[in-house]
Amino acid sequence: MADRAPINRVNLLGAALASVAGPPSVERVEVARVELAPGQPAGRHFHPCDVVGYVVSGSIHFEIAGEPGTMLAAGDAFHEPAGREIAHFDNASSEQPATFIACYLLAPGEQRLIEML
Repeated sequence: MADRAPINRVNLLGAALASVAGPPSVERVEVARVELAPGQPAGRHFHPCDVVGYVVSGSIHFEIAGEPGTMLAAGDAFHEPAGREIAHFDNASSEQPATFIACYLLAPGEQRLIEML
């Protein structure tokens, strides 16, 4: 058997899941590619489930309500805790689109997103 190059794995994110009463009852995982137009905001929202994701391209202003905001760029990973209001998840560029992958860890009957007015 020929020698193989080692596989390079880099941890991007470690996050505790929202459930503190025991292991989360994740029934399914949904994975979505989300594209934001230049300058497009996602709007205030929250997820009843934990969401983990990865920015593919562009830059995103990410802010959980009550916490300092941060800028995410291509290659960055993020975690949106279940039940926490997301004040901003907005395309930070007025000229370039932004794309990210979101993985929703859903319990039975749970929906992915709840928008806030």
